[in-house]
Amino acid sequence: MAVATATRPVAVIGAGTMGSGIAQIFAAAGRPVYLGDQDEASLERGLRSIAKSLDRLIKKGSLDAAARDQVLGRIRRGAAGSALKDCAIAIEAVPERPDLKKAVLRELDKALPEDAILATNTSSISITELAAATSHPSRVVGMHFMNPVPVMQLVEVVRGLETSAETVNATMEAARAVGKTPVLVEDRPGFVSNRVLLPMINEAIFALHEGVATREAIDTVMKLGMNHPLGPLALADLIGLDVCLDIMEVLHRGFGEDKYRPCPLLRTMVAAGRLGRKAGRGFYEYSDS
Repeated sequence: MAVATATRPVAVIGAGTMGSGIAQIFAAAGRPVYLGDQDEASLERGLRSIAKSLDRLIKKGSLDAAARDQVLGRIRRGAAGSALKDCAIAIEAVPERPDLKKAVLRELDKALPEDAILATNTSSISITELAAATSHPSRVVGMHFMNPVPVMQLVEVVRGLETSAETVNATMEAARAVGKTPVLVEDRPGFVSNRVLLPMINEAIFALHEGVATREAIDTVMKLGMNHPLGPLALADLIGLDVCLDIMEVLHRGFGEDKYRPCPLLRTMVAAGRLGRKAGRGFYEYSDS
């Protein structure tokens, strides 16, 4: 299962913020990519997002127009049926719902060749649970990219109970081949990144909810006092408040400890549709969404 240096295609299921970013980095590394989404409008938005991301690189001088066209030319619409027969790896990046992810993984498991890696970009759901929905749990692995994918260096490679050593090693190689730094972690709620990050964000929301300080003050304390590049409330807006809530609920269920209880303000914001940057407003307002 040596896929890192292979030229075989990669399939990405889900053309949202994460999926489009994942498709971009594999295409930029020279791999043919099949990008699929059950919603045609979402697929169109994902392709436009990739084009805009590449255009920003051109403006920065780190990419030229010919290279951009080559990257875009490697990305093909649709990731189902015969398109999957030659894929070395498929990465699902659909919304953070166990039922939806299991359904996608089951379909991929049926369509992919036996030596292909079946990766999930879940940010907190148990890899072992997701793998159990397939007939080949040994080839299911977590491949948790960070947002924005083209910029962030880390990939958490998450080993489920049944994930084979061969799958883990090949996934680590695949991450390195697209210029990322993989870190192997075990299958626990929130893995490492969100087990540490999301409670901090949740506590910042509690501080706002209890009137300890304004949103700007809370973010400034963490930026200037802790040298964080982005304050926790602005970061929550970037991640998506619905995603933050989903992860906190996974942590709360998984550990059963009150310290992981989602802040009521977070629930209220999500219920109101104030989901962050993608909705145009969250803890802050955004005119470019």
